[in-house]
Order: sequence, then C-alpha cells, then structure tokens
Amino acid sequence: MDELARARESINEADSGMAALFERRMKAVREIAAWKQERGLPILDEDRERAVLERNSSLVGEELRPYYVSFLRALMDLSKEYQRRLIGGARVAYAGVEGAFAGIAARRAFPYARALGFADFAAAYRAVEAGECERAVLPIENSCAGPVDQVMGLMFEGSLRVTGICVLPVVQNLLALPGAALSGIRTVYSHPLALRQCEGFLWRNALQAVPEGNTAVAARRVAEMGDMSAAAIASEETAALYGLNILARGVNDSAANATRFAVFSREDSPASEGGRCVLLFAVRDEAGALARAINIISGHGFNLKILRGRPDPDCAGRCVFYAEAEGGARDEEMLEELSAQCERLRAVGRGVRELEL
Repeated sequence: MDELARARESINEADSGMAALFERRMKAVREIAAWKQERGLPILDEDRERAVLERNSSLVGEELRPYYVSFLRALMDLSKEYQRRLIGGARVAYAGVEGAFAGIAARRAFPYARALGFADFAAAYRAVEAGECERAVLPIENSCAGPVDQVMGLMFEGSLRVTGICVLPVVQNLLALPGAALSGIRTVYSHPLALRQCEGFLWRNALQAVPEGNTAVAARRVAEMGDMSAAAIASEETAALYGLNILARGVNDSAANATRFAVFSREDSPASEGGRCVLLFAVRDEAGALARAINIISGHGFNLKILRGRPDPDCAGRCVFYAEAEGGARDEEMLEELSAQCERLRAVGRGVRELEL
C-alpha cells in the first residue's frame, strides 16, 4: 500500500468514527431540544457556545486550531438547526408568493424549514424582527439589474444581522395563458428588477412593461385576468403553479443572470477564519477619509470584495458605504480601528458564510 492509499484509509477510518460520534451528539441535541421546549427556553445559548469554543479550541495544535474552531462553529449551527426542526420547524420569510425566486432560494438554502411568503421585502424583514420567523432570505443584488435598493435600505435602518450569502442563477421566462401566442402579447407584468433584466427582449418585441410587486404575483395576476394579450416574466416553477404556458424561455438579456441573496437573522454569526464581514459605514467629510478606511480593512488581512455607496437618508449630501470583506480573522481589531475613522459604523454580518443552493 502506497502513502496516498494509507492516508486515504486513515481518512476513511476517521470518517467512520466521526459518523458514530455525530449520531451520538445529535441524540443528545434531541434531548436538549425537548428540555428547552418544555421550559420555553430559546435555542441559542451564547454562554454555552462560548464555553464550548474556549474549552475545545486548545485540544488541537496551533496550525489546525482555526480550522477546528470553524468546524465546531459549523457543528453548533447544525445543532441549532436540528433543534429548530424538532421544536416546530424553522420558519424562513421571503417576499412574494409561491414560485417567487426568493422562495426558491429560501427552500434550497433551508430545505428543512417552512418557507413563508410575505407581501414585500419590508414585511418579510419585520417578520424576523418580530420573532414570527427565524430568518429571511432577501435579494441584495442582481448581476444585471444591480443592487436591490429597498433591501439595502432595510439593512441600514433595521436591526437584523446577515448570517449567510447565497447565489441563485436566474432564468426568466415569458408566461401566458394556454393558447396564447407571442405574436399576440401586448403587455408584460413582472417585478421591476425582472423587467430590467429582460429589457432587450421587451424592446425587440415591442412589449409594454408593467411593474408588479413580485414575479410570482405577476404570474398569478395573468392567470386570473384571463387576457390572452397579457403575459408575465417569472420562473419555470411559477408556470406550473398557475397553469400558464411558457412562450419563451431564457428571456433575460444575460445568460449569466444571477441574484445574490442575504440571509437575515436576529442572531449574529460568530467571527470565523475566512468568513465574510458585511459593513455599513459613513466616513468623515475630509480628504482621504475613505482611502484610510479602505486601508484599515485591508491592513487587517481582509480582501475587500464589494464596496458600494448610497445616499445617507439621515444626512443630505453624504454617502453611506456598503462593504463586503473576507479572509481576515481579527475583525474586532479591524472594527475598533475603523470606528475611529467613521461617523457611522455597523457590522451587519460577521463570519458570514457562502451557502450552496
């Protein structure tokens, strides 16, 4: 047996052992969930999590310690997710009705949760603030249409934390009543962002765009109207839900069309090696202030992935910046130094992870 085969055999043995220990741990988690449910206690116990990390982080060598801490945090997140499912099922809010892209993202990101649709972005966000749902999955940016201003506004004004980021490839389709033909379509309903993603198709076919609150709401409206000249731009899943036919597939202008969603929660994720930090800040009105802020972020080992400015609603003529930075391990030190350069600073998300859909 060569060295590679021996190493893989060792991994197989370790994986078998971890599987048994994982089942043992989750059995204990089930007992804890029942105990908490009887007493009406919250799932999150910050003191307990902190104690687990402090006690166990020293059990491995210095080289592997950051990876082991990340492993423990991920394991505790799974335990909390399992407890939510046992106690009554985690509830995830999104904007729209069945078939909306946000609903698709929510179900893929949290397959064991109950996805609940709300009238708009603000209603979904407030549902988490009020404790009606544990999380909200809301779009923050489309690769073609740009940032979602309403959600960005909620991030600036609200109290929730960003705990995850996920990317959903978006294929827009033209949906209409059975028997309708593209040549007879005159009016197209959809969310403004979806309409912007399909401007070329709408222009080439001389179609009038009418904004709706949501892509799935638009599809439902077309189904209820009974107008053979009306169509909606929405997902393939939506067509099946509302009995519509797909007249044209992939009508978005870019084949690489995708939407980034943020997961919002009342709980903040712990900082982790390689995690992403989501920041909102306003710098002082003086020369070099923004450059100094950027240098502080990079100086602590963070790679600034996104930096976007928008008008400050509390101060005319001033910008507030949205930033995503990843890779650093000492975000507390970075935030402390950055606060000295900023008039406003809020870490909306720490240790934010990319979620697979």
